[in-house]
Amino acid sequence: MFAVVRTGGKQYRVAAGDKIVVEKLDGEAGSSVTLDDVLLAGEGSELKPTDGLTVSAEIIAQAKGEKVIVFKKRRRHNYRRKNGHRQQHTILKIVAIGEEKKKAAKAKKADAAPETDAPAAEA
Repeated sequence: MFAVVRTGGKQYRVAAGDKIVVEKLDGEAGSSVTLDDVLLAGEGSELKPTDGLTVSAEIIAQAKGEKVIVFKKRRRHNYRRKNGHRQQHTILKIVAIGEEKKKAAKAKKADAAPETDAPAAEA
């Protein structure tokens, strides 16, 4: 199964087990991240609905990209500016593509139901 996910203003086609480099996300190496903005999902040539679909990923590392040199010059004005930039990146490993929102909602309802029954039985 594959999905197209939007994060950091860019779109990525991912499948379980893929490693992708995205714009910096909060979190440390080893923590898990849920990507909620799923634009497209499918298996083979068949597309599936994306309602409530999430992609879970694990942060492998926080890294910096390669240095980009920014050089500005205006001819005949003795104007030169040299600057460098290294973009912050997060390396993600896609763990699973699934409907975790619905599963989490069902689990919360199931946990909440016994708690409400217990006080009623005591009274």
